[in-house]
Amino acid sequence: MRRFVLKSLAVAALGLTIAANVQAADPAKKEIVIGTTVGDFGDMVKQSIKPILEKQGYSVKLVEFTDYVRPNLALQEGSLDVNVFQHKPYLDNFAKEHKLSLKEVFQVPTAPLGIYPGKLKALKDVKPGSTVSAPNDPSNFARALVMFADLGWIKLKKGINPLTASERDIDVNVKQIKIVPLEAAQLPRSRNDVDFAVINGNYATSSGIKLTEAVFQEKSYAYVNWGAMRAGDVAKPWAKDVIAAYNSKDFRGWATQKYAGYKLPAAWK
Repeated sequence: MRRFVLKSLAVAALGLTIAANVQAADPAKKEIVIGTTVGDFGDMVKQSIKPILEKQGYSVKLVEFTDYVRPNLALQEGSLDVNVFQHKPYLDNFAKEHKLSLKEVFQVPTAPLGIYPGKLKALKDVKPGSTVSAPNDPSNFARALVMFADLGWIKLKKGINPLTASERDIDVNVKQIKIVPLEAAQLPRSRNDVDFAVINGNYATSSGIKLTEAVFQEKSYAYVNWGAMRAGDVAKPWAKDVIAAYNSKDFRGWATQKYAGYKLPAAWK
């Protein structure tokens, strides 16, 4: 009888130890709604982040968008709890323009912006009048201009802020290229109509384009993407659980294997 009681106590103690090692979900928050653009950021949620949070007792819903406008508006109005799709320069500019109280809270592995072949296959083939499609939102357009300057296709005016560069800041169009601004989601399809296309990494991968197909990739690490939340939510227990999931060893190990060639969060170094 004594042996049975001791065994029962040992089992109970083990159960308490296991329970203590499993984080409980925030009792005030049953469901977490995460918004991403279609592609790798959504895959990160479905294949890694969702299972991590569900083990803690949360229900996780993913909403995927095909544009860069609605995710922030949806987050601000409360139909999302988190969104993952944008770099800080874009968030800062969008939040200021639309008077939003959003805050960047964690970085995610990010496919770099790249120049992909269209009608022309090699950078050396660029000539006067060559057409190059590029994202039409201000921050990503600025990234494209910096890439063109790095290639020597254009010269930017001295002293400008490269994060906010616009067509007005082109000092000399050395190669006389024609820049065709388009909605980011349209860029993969534009390759049939232009000589080169500047495509955001997530839209490239979601369209079946390999990052290795790029003939040039941006050099800057300023555009590693962030997960954003409403500023008033950042300190809440569920928000801390989401942040911890994106910085967890499980997610880090999974992502570094799956997304070779991506730029990684600074916190992971």
